[in-house]
Amino acid sequence: MPTPLTHDDPQAFGPYRPVARLGSGGMGTVYLARSGGGRTVAVKTMHAGIASDPGARTRFRLEADAARVIGGRHGAQVVEADTQAETPWIATEYVLGPPLDEAVELAGPLPEATVRALGAALCGALGQLHSTEVVHRDLKPSNILVTAYGPKVIDFGIARAIGDDRLTRVGAAVGTPAFMSPEQASGEEHTAAGDVFALAGVLVHAATGRAPFGHGQTADLLYRVRYGDPDLSDVPAALVPILGPCLDKNPFRRPTTSALAARLHDGSGEFAEHLPDALLAEIARRATEVWQITPRRLAAPSVPYAPPSAAPAAPAAPMSRRRLLLTGGAVALGGAAAGAGAWAWSRRSGAHEKQPVASPSNSLLPKKKLDSIWQIQVADPPYGTVPPAQPLVVGDLVTLVAGTGLGGIDAGSGQVRWTSEQMEIHWQIATDGERLVRMVAPPGSDGNAGKPGGFPLILASVDMSTGTAAKPFAQLTDFNGVISQNQVLCTADGVVYAAGGRGKYDTYFVASQSWSVFAVDISTGKKLWTGPLPSRPDRTDRLHFLTARVVGHNLVALQETNDGKVRIVVRDTRTGAVRWDKPFEGVAPDRVRGPLATDAQNLYLGNGRLRALRLSDGAQVWDSQTERPGRTYGPPAVKDGVVHAVEKGLGLVALGSADGRVRWEEKGGAGTKADVSAAPVIGTDYAYSKRSSELWAIDLSSHTPTASYKTTGNRFIAHEKARVTIALGGKFLAAFPLK
Repeated sequence: MPTPLTHDDPQAFGPYRPVARLGSGGMGTVYLARSGGGRTVAVKTMHAGIASDPGARTRFRLEADAARVIGGRHGAQVVEADTQAETPWIATEYVLGPPLDEAVELAGPLPEATVRALGAALCGALGQLHSTEVVHRDLKPSNILVTAYGPKVIDFGIARAIGDDRLTRVGAAVGTPAFMSPEQASGEEHTAAGDVFALAGVLVHAATGRAPFGHGQTADLLYRVRYGDPDLSDVPAALVPILGPCLDKNPFRRPTTSALAARLHDGSGEFAEHLPDALLAEIARRATEVWQITPRRLAAPSVPYAPPSAAPAAPAAPMSRRRLLLTGGAVALGGAAAGAGAWAWSRRSGAHEKQPVASPSNSLLPKKKLDSIWQIQVADPPYGTVPPAQPLVVGDLVTLVAGTGLGGIDAGSGQVRWTSEQMEIHWQIATDGERLVRMVAPPGSDGNAGKPGGFPLILASVDMSTGTAAKPFAQLTDFNGVISQNQVLCTADGVVYAAGGRGKYDTYFVASQSWSVFAVDISTGKKLWTGPLPSRPDRTDRLHFLTARVVGHNLVALQETNDGKVRIVVRDTRTGAVRWDKPFEGVAPDRVRGPLATDAQNLYLGNGRLRALRLSDGAQVWDSQTERPGRTYGPPAVKDGVVHAVEKGLGLVALGSADGRVRWEEKGGAGTKADVSAAPVIGTDYAYSKRSSELWAIDLSSHTPTASYKTTGNRFIAHEKARVTIALGGKFLAAFPLK
């Protein structure tokens, strides 16, 4: 359970500021931390005193290297590390799931099906590690995190290359006695077969709640591991002949990870389907809890300090499997069956199923709230959350970058059609509604991002039947294609609009880089025009463009300046010439990342006062302050000559797009709770507006709310072809009616 920071905890680790302590021991402390853009990570540190030992520093560096080897599918993805700092640290993704020992304590011994799926997935993890000649050497339940899309192996503090004994004193037993191999307990060489022995012990613990050689004093445990027989009395009968050979004292008689995986599981089904309800509920609770933690730092003690005891958490209310939003992508269930486990897509059938909950007090609403048509759980994008990932409507699909890559979901049913696992960057993908265009990592660039001169910037369409990138249509050598801040802004009429940088690669912007916005013809791959962009200061990670779209011959964009302000810049799509450029005053950049509200004549702006600017020259057409001074509005949506926006304290308001005069206001008084952070979604008969944790439907004829839907979403778009409102937020993608 997270605990407050102490007065002497570090203020920052690179770009990450600690929020709470996750745990502390003799070697170091693990923190929950967030970047300035909101990315949440776990930061493992080494105590400064221990870091003064060169050998300890080397082990810490090797731990980071081993974590990178196992990667984000089977482990916690390493985001950043500084092993040379005074207090060395490693930042990894924050994994949403309990350690296996806590999972067993919570849910009891796991069912056989769960143990089989868990074991096969762990075989895949160890197989990947062993393929690079690295062994873990400390596999145990507390070093395995259970998520809805598969287990993740962590803590490589004593991992090392096979055959490398330079960091291990000969004759010394290193590891956790209850899960050591006999050869490890004797201080001998620990090979991949030793990890298989430990894995079998982990699976015995998962199936029975205890280790195969019991517990007790270290000397007694080491003796039983070396000479005693494992206790498999409570292991499911079908698992005994599988796990027994793994616990053979002779490492040469133990099966390989691939052979063990084949005996444990055939790779079918979804990992989450094998998890007990209590464990799924705990995963869901942790997914919610992490966003509710606020930084707290204890004052320096004036008397000897005793850490406060943590209050027990209230038990989580039981949740149905459907409400837990289970994983729907393929799950890594062994070496040969490895799939898109880390993609964290999940889904249950039950489309259009309605679940009654407490009815609202407002008499205008129905007696039952409706659940979503479908919903799936999604992970954070692989490259952080700034800007946040946006769902994109492409044909009959909705696409989203999450976990390890891009996914295509049937908008009507929620079925995950495909996942790419190509580690796409979500701000490097755009669509015109029918075609998806993305930047592609240049061949040979992996691990060579700092190559002098860089690599070409490559653009390709995405095959919408498989999610894979088609043959590139453009390779631009005057840009460095590995700079991660390159952007695809939008695409329309067979042209893709993008921003690219030249110069040195770094994790952040570099002041010496030069930047341009440009247009490329998709059919020929030729660059149509290039326009300059300002350089960015060193170590900035804020992208040039917040949002953009094409309207006629206008490329309409909101750009973030170096001082954190927003400008509206409209360019001619044929030449790139700036038609007009003016400040969008009084608005924070992160408030205006959503789709722009435009029609053929005007751009409509909210997030404060509501106004219309003429696209041709930027002149103001109307301003809400004229008729409704002092009133505040959220982002607008425009359809059929009517601008809709939420007015703070009132609810949904409709204004004429040509003159800004009010057509109607929401009735009934329930609009006082309306959220001004999200633009409404406009259907044929209803408008959909966010209200706290609900999406409300307002009848466009009666101007009154008629239904509400429980949602975690904070970004909403219309999928008109499928007749659904797509919601993204709170780790879930969901669909609601669009009528």
